[in-house]
Amino acid sequence: MKILVLNAGSSTLKSCLYELNDVLSDRPPQPLWSAQIDWTHQQGIAELKVKTATGDRLEEEFTSESRTDAISRMLETLWKGKTQTINDLTEIDIVGHRVVHGGQEYQQSTLISPDVKEAIARLSVFAPVHNPVNLEGIEAMENILPNVPQIAVFDTAFHAQLAPAAFVYPGPYEWLENGIRRYGFHGISHQYCARQAADILGRDLSDLRLISCHLGNGCSLAAIRDGVSVDTTMGFTPLEGLMMGSRSGSIDPGILIHLLKQSDFTAEKLDDLLNRNSGLKGISGVSSDMRQLVQAITQGNQRAQLALDIYIHRLRAGIGAMLASLGGLDALIFTAGVGENSPVVRAAACEAFGFMGLQLDGEKNQQSPVDRDIAAVDSAVRVLVIHTQEDWEIARECWKIALCSG
Repeated sequence: MKILVLNAGSSTLKSCLYELNDVLSDRPPQPLWSAQIDWTHQQGIAELKVKTATGDRLEEEFTSESRTDAISRMLETLWKGKTQTINDLTEIDIVGHRVVHGGQEYQQSTLISPDVKEAIARLSVFAPVHNPVNLEGIEAMENILPNVPQIAVFDTAFHAQLAPAAFVYPGPYEWLENGIRRYGFHGISHQYCARQAADILGRDLSDLRLISCHLGNGCSLAAIRDGVSVDTTMGFTPLEGLMMGSRSGSIDPGILIHLLKQSDFTAEKLDDLLNRNSGLKGISGVSSDMRQLVQAITQGNQRAQLALDIYIHRLRAGIGAMLASLGGLDALIFTAGVGENSPVVRAAACEAFGFMGLQLDGEKNQQSPVDRDIAAVDSAVRVLVIHTQEDWEIARECWKIALCSG
C-alpha cells in the first residue's frame, strides 16, 4: 500500500510517500520520496526541494499561482524526471492530511467526506492560520486524485480524553457550550513520541508515565499516562502555555484588557503582537530561533540571556505542572527542533528535577543524540531525545483506517 502524506502549513507544505506492507512496523521506515514547498523567500515564488530513498535530489523555484498548482508541480516529481519514484499517480492508494483543529466532533482520524470538510472549514474560526490551508490541501488532492480516499488526522485528537477538570476554562459555563475549551495541539507528535519512548525503554506503553516536551518554534508539553494524554499546556489555541519562538504563551489576561483599552489598540494588533512578536523574539529583539539566541548570548547580549532565562523558567514550571497531573514520572522526552538539538535547554530543564533523582549524562547530552536515552545510568527518571516523525504517524493512522475499511 502506497500512502501519500500532506502536512500543510501557512507558508510551507511537506509531503512524503510511504510504502507499507500487511504488517505495520513500529519503527519508521525511510519514505520512498519526500518533498517540501516553501513560499517564504519571495512573493509568488515557491521553492521546491525533493529527495528520494535512492539518494536522488531536486531543487528548483517556480511561480506559484495557487496551492493546487504548487501541489501539482510537486507531485510531478513523483513520476517524472530524476526523482521519479512511481510510474503513475494512480499507484497511490490513500492520502493522509494533518489537520490542526478537529474540535469536539472529531476525536480520532477520519475518512474525509463533505461533512468532514464542512467541519474543518467551520473550525477555522478556532485555527484561522492552519485549518484553511489544511482544507486547501485536501481540495487540491481531490482535484488531482478524485478517486483516492483521503484521511484527516487531527492534531487535537490525541488530547480528546482529557478530563473536564483539565479542559474546561474557569469562565462562564456558556463558554463551554459555545466550544470555548482547552483542546491541546501537537497531538500527532506527542502520540508518536510516546510510542517511540516505550520502544526505546522496552516497556509497555500502557504502563508508563511520560512527559513529552515538543519544543520547536511552537512549544507544548503533554502528560501521558498509559498511552493517554491527561494534561497539556496548549489550550483553546496554540497560543496558551509555554514561552515560544514568537508566541507569548500564557500571560495575565488583565494585560490584554489593559491594552485593548488603549485608543489605538485593536484585536488585529493584539493578535500580531502575541503570535508573531512575543516569546524569544519579543524579549531578545534578536530572533525566534534558539540557535541565534544562544550565539547572541555568547557575545554578551543581555536581552538574549533574559529571553533564555524566561524560557527555561517557564519550561520547568510547565514540566512541574505535568508532573503533578501524573503523580510520578518514568521518562521525560525532548523532541522537535529545540528539544532535539539544544543540549543547553535540555540540561537547564533537567537541572531543576535533581531532587527527584533525575540525572543527565552530560557527555550523552552533548552528542546530538537521536532516539536514545541520555540519562545517567543511576537516574531515577529516564531522559529521552526523540526525533519526531509526524508524517509517519499520519501514515500509520491511514494504514489502520484502510485496514478496518478493507
